[in-house]
Amino acid sequence: MEENFKVIDNYLLVRMPEEIDHHLSGCISERADRFILGQEINNIVFDFEDTRFMDSSGIGIIMGRYRKVACFGGKVFAINADSRIRHLLMLSGLHKIVEIMD
Repeated sequence: MEENFKVIDNYLLVRMPEEIDHHLSGCISERADRFILGQEINNIVFDFEDTRFMDSSGIGIIMGRYRKVACFGGKVFAINADSRIRHLLMLSGLHKIVEIMD
């Protein structure tokens, strides 16, 4: 799973898995936090290109990482989200704090 995390300048790119549920959410959050706290990470990009399913734990992953970088003026981005993931981000209100990019 380490290959799903990449640091580019002060951005952390997180390639989200095909299915995001409570079984994986803790692992993803923990690894992302290690990068955020261990390096100068100000912004996070969540790449949903491979993601076909996400439950509320996926929202928790995003919210938790947002809280960690927002206090430093950092931003969170979502890229390659299909219509279902976009809809979930909109319904949850995450679109107010996460920039959803095409």
